[in-house]
Amino acid sequence: MDILLAAAPLVIPALGAAVYAIAGWRPATAHVATASALLSLLVAVLLAARVVADGPIAVAALLRVDAVGAFMLIVITAVAVLVAVATPAHLAAELDAGRIGTRTVTWHAVLVQAFLAAMALAVTAADLGLLWVAVEATTIITAFLVGQRRTRAAVEAAWKYVVICSAGIALALLGIVVLGHASAHSRTGAGLDWAALALAAPQLDPAVTRIAVVLLIVGFGTKAGLAPLHAWLPDAHSQAPAPVSALMSGVLLAVAFSAVLRVKVISDGALGPGFARGLLIAAAIASLLVAASLLIAQRDYKRMLAYSSIEHMGLLALGAAAGGPLATAAVLLHVLGHGLAKCVLFLGAGRLLQTTGTSRIDGVRGLAARQPVLAGAVGAGVLALLGLPPFSLFASELGIVSAGFGTGIGWAAAAALVLVVVIGAALVTHTGRMLLGAAPEGPGAAPAPLVLPRSTAAALIVGLAGCAVLGITAGPLSVLLEHAAATLGGIR
Repeated sequence: MDILLAAAPLVIPALGAAVYAIAGWRPATAHVATASALLSLLVAVLLAARVVADGPIAVAALLRVDAVGAFMLIVITAVAVLVAVATPAHLAAELDAGRIGTRTVTWHAVLVQAFLAAMALAVTAADLGLLWVAVEATTIITAFLVGQRRTRAAVEAAWKYVVICSAGIALALLGIVVLGHASAHSRTGAGLDWAALALAAPQLDPAVTRIAVVLLIVGFGTKAGLAPLHAWLPDAHSQAPAPVSALMSGVLLAVAFSAVLRVKVISDGALGPGFARGLLIAAAIASLLVAASLLIAQRDYKRMLAYSSIEHMGLLALGAAAGGPLATAAVLLHVLGHGLAKCVLFLGAGRLLQTTGTSRIDGVRGLAARQPVLAGAVGAGVLALLGLPPFSLFASELGIVSAGFGTGIGWAAAAALVLVVVIGAALVTHTGRMLLGAAPEGPGAAPAPLVLPRSTAAALIVGLAGCAVLGITAGPLSVLLEHAAATLGGIR
């Protein structure tokens, strides 16, 4: 039973992909993705309950579901449910406008399901080599989704994404090879099993492990959108279809960052907490600087959301650098809150692009008067990203900053706070111009020809409500967060 439960998050979306590949996208299959996502979320919750009660589930040497993996499965499937609910209306509008054909829609559905299966494999892989394969698979799959529109900008973004992420993943592969060498010479028999490596870390050669850790953090950090190899992210997220952008920003970045957290456990055991902390602080401050400097004069609202993702990955890196149960739990809570909020905003941005015909900030005015539900969701989503109560990002950011001041990196936490304020001011300014005021001349001048579909509105409202509820109480997730923080602290 445990084996079936652990394999289900991979098998369910794989079966969904098979259904779309065989039957295609049609009214009878349009909601297969929703059913797949809901079933996967149920399985993730059952896995979390099982792990909390009885400990990690291991399937041979391939899969291992511990508290961290179970939590990440909840993040993946929760965002997948929102995306699946909103996707049929999004694709229907694209079909009606003639921007895509039925064959493209079918391939979109197949690739999204394969994308979800690959991310599930990445967070449940027991072996660092299998983890690398899963992360590389996400790159290959999403490259086709980023370039789906086949415009010059979309194709360029897809190639840029492939080149930069492949370079980063190549560094991660080299890091795995180097770490495997250190593991082989430690004579502990740990191999590339990350749980065994965490236990055997004190026996690893420090000099070799140091090289491996740098390569792994930079490599997986590239896929997480951390500076300096972050340049793919704004182009890819701005050109991908809205549901894909929601998954990439809300989930894929977090999946890649969970690999960084796994590496940090091994690094702390072999080298002490100071080494990985220094790397993560550098990446955090650099990412926040990039986001702040480029958000101030940003002119495209989809790229604005993408740069905001870089900001939040920087905050995750800062929390990971602080370490400890409080910071780690805050980092994981931030992952879920950011995933929900950013999913809402990218889905809203996609609908906004369909109704106005422009992604330029100065091309959208008076949205609150013309589409109040969409404007309210976008405005609330931005407030959530700013870390205002009652949204969960308030609690998680507070936990990250508090841990920073409490662990001797107060200067980094203070610098991060200054940059977050600058970023917040930029987001409020740009969003305020879009929501308020009179409509300008041009594409955004005419009243919106399309009404916000009920399914899209439901996805936006549920996503925001979930983020707000998490800000008030984590409920049953509190125990799972405690177990996950203990796992990433090397306690379990």
